[in-house]
Amino acid sequence: MDDAAKRVMGLRLPSDPYWARLALQSPQEILTDHAWLEQKAASSCISLIVNYSDRQQLVEVLAPIVSEEWGHFRMVLHELWKRGLKLGRPRKDEYVNGLMAWVRKQQGRDIQLLDRLILGALIEARSCERFRLLHEKVADRDLARFYYDLMISEARHYRTFLDLAKMFFPEDQVEQRWKEGLAYEAELLKRMEQRLDRMHDGLA
Repeated sequence: MDDAAKRVMGLRLPSDPYWARLALQSPQEILTDHAWLEQKAASSCISLIVNYSDRQQLVEVLAPIVSEEWGHFRMVLHELWKRGLKLGRPRKDEYVNGLMAWVRKQQGRDIQLLDRLILGALIEARSCERFRLLHEKVADRDLARFYYDLMISEARHYRTFLDLAKMFFPEDQVEQRWKEGLAYEAELLKRMEQRLDRMHDGLA
C-alpha cells in the first residue's frame, strides 16, 4: 500500500504484499474464507438495523449495504463454482472476534453503536487494502477485475460507516475513537497467527 492510500485509510500496519502472492496459491481456502466474510458483513449490517431500528437514517443507509454484501457473497460463490470448487465450512474469525472485544459493551447502547460503526469502518478499510493487494498480484484478469471492484466497494463502505458515526456523535468523539480503533487493530494483527488461508489473517 502506498503512502497516499495509507493516509486515506489511516491503517497503522500495512499488509506485506507478499501475503497476496502466497494466499493466491490456495484459491479454495482464500475464496471460501472470503465468501463467509461477505456473509458476516451482511449479517452485521442486519444486526445493526435490528438493534437500532429507532434510528431511521441508519436503517436507510445500511439496508442497501445488506443487499450489496449478500450480492458479494453470491459473486464469490460464482468464482468458486467456475473453478470446480465448493464452499467450505465457516471458520473461526479471529480478526473480527478480536475487534469485537474492543467494543465497550457495558457502557450503554449508544456507546456500543459508536464502537460498532468504528469497527465496521476498520474491517472495510482492511478489506479494501487486502483486495487491492490481491488485485495487483493475481494473474487471472477476470479475478483481478473482481478484486478491483470489491476494493472500490469496500472503500465506499469504510467511508459510509465513518459518516454514519459522525451523523450520530460529535465529530471529535468519532475521530478520537477512530484513532484508538486504528491503534488497537494494528496491535491485534501483530499478535495474530500468521496464516495464508484467511482474508484478515496472514502476513502483515
